[in-house]
Amino acid sequence: MIKYLIAAMLLVTNVWAEPLDRIIAVVNDEVILESELMDMQQTVRQQLRQRDAAIPPGDVLSKQVLERLIMQRLQLQRADKVGVRVGDDALNAALKQIAANNNMDLRQFRDVLEDDGYNFSRFRDTIREEMIISRLRKSQVEDRVVVSDREVDNFLATQSIQGDGEIEYQLQHILVSMPEAASPEQVQEAQQQLKKIQSLLDEGGDFSEVAAGYSDGQNALEGGELGWRKQGELPSLFAGVVPELAVGEVSEPLRSGSGFHLVRVKDKKSQEVHLVKQTLASHILIRTNELTSDEQAEKRLQQLRTRIEKGEDFAELARSHSEDTGSAIDGGSLGWTSPGVMVPEFEEKMESLAIGEMSDVFKSRFGWHLVKVMDRREQNMADEFKRNKAREQIRQRKIDEELESWLRAMRDEAYVEYR
Repeated sequence: MIKYLIAAMLLVTNVWAEPLDRIIAVVNDEVILESELMDMQQTVRQQLRQRDAAIPPGDVLSKQVLERLIMQRLQLQRADKVGVRVGDDALNAALKQIAANNNMDLRQFRDVLEDDGYNFSRFRDTIREEMIISRLRKSQVEDRVVVSDREVDNFLATQSIQGDGEIEYQLQHILVSMPEAASPEQVQEAQQQLKKIQSLLDEGGDFSEVAAGYSDGQNALEGGELGWRKQGELPSLFAGVVPELAVGEVSEPLRSGSGFHLVRVKDKKSQEVHLVKQTLASHILIRTNELTSDEQAEKRLQQLRTRIEKGEDFAELARSHSEDTGSAIDGGSLGWTSPGVMVPEFEEKMESLAIGEMSDVFKSRFGWHLVKVMDRREQNMADEFKRNKAREQIRQRKIDEELESWLRAMRDEAYVEYR
């Protein structure tokens, strides 16, 4: 009996000794705790220090971080609803890659994190949540964006007329948000906030600090940074304004369905035209399967290599022996290839060869290869390359616009109560 009383007393003592956490917001049917806000604020402060960026005052930082937590929670709720998951295998692979990027194995990386005061379990949870949100955005927004050939044609035609397709703009952005169907009172409130922001900027306030303190945009805590954008990557709302701004100049307010925007050109530069180094190569492939082991495939290619060294024609042997049927019919020719087209292990071997040189036998994820470099050239951007580049620029612009609308709709539909 005594031992149970002691245990109960210890339990009560521990309860009173442990500071109570409190709820600071309710997001649909979930809560955000003060401890979560404090942890996120600490993380954001460290990130800002690493970038030598100004840290907003405590109350401003708290407001911005809480909004970020709300948006994260809403996206995780949506992911759970539609069945987006990240398993342990995928998570561990991502963690190993992060460690490798820092020239460490996973155990070393964990030790360094814990020495710096980070909880590794919480770090794992954070990375898992980031991966879930990334997959959710891909399935709900990115994969649904389609770019038509007509859009590419119009983009290239406009770029040709403007003559500034190679100019890049480094942008910053402030958003004063409004609901999609804002009432006159909500519009007036947003306009008053906008005037306050413009006054701060007119009085010499640093744009990054003002953005961190007052912007409702996703990148507020990064000083409103949108990064470098080419003309074709500019949001439609900015496309007609940004090219007219000088470096350091801030636009007049721009209104969209999400609110009022100010955009600033932090810097601009001309994009150099880069020549693409292409390689003309031929190869012979022997695949491995239930009937052909690695040893047998390697041996067959070694025999073929010996025959070629003795004078037999590479193309003829590729036609009769290569199991890459697409290239075998052309004597093993892979055509002119640009960097990044081939798998890394194949490209690395190919790039190490001189013109006319044949490789030793090597393995890739597709099987065993023998490759010979026939020629090399430097090619200016081909039509196809230009079109692919234009398509990606249009796609990225549309993704940015769709993502903003998707997040705004999610926020407007949510039940959020501040405590």
